[in-house]
Amino acid sequence: MNPALSDKQRLLDAAAGLAEEAGEVLGLVRKHVMQQRALDRATVVEELGDALWCLAIVADTLGVTLSDVARANEAKLRDRHPDGFSAGT
Repeated sequence: MNPALSDKQRLLDAAAGLAEEAGEVLGLVRKHVMQQRALDRATVVEELGDALWCLAIVADTLGVTLSDVARANEAKLRDRHPDGFSAGT
C-alpha cells in the first residue's frame, strides 16, 4: 500500500488495480480457450493473487473484511437462488 495516498486515492487506485488484474486473468483464459494457447497456471495464480491484493485493499479502505464481503455475497446468492442454482433459473 502506498502510504502517501489519501483514503479516496487508495480506494481508486485499488479498485482500478482490481479491474486491471481481472482483465489480465481474462486475457490469459481467453487466449487459452479461443486461441488454444497453453494455460500457464502459475501466471494465472500470480494474477489472481494481484487481484486478491487489490480486493483486500478496497475492502480495508472501506472498513470491511474479506470475510464480510464473502458473507454478504453468500447471503445475496442465497436470496437470489433460495432453492440452489440451476441453469433454468
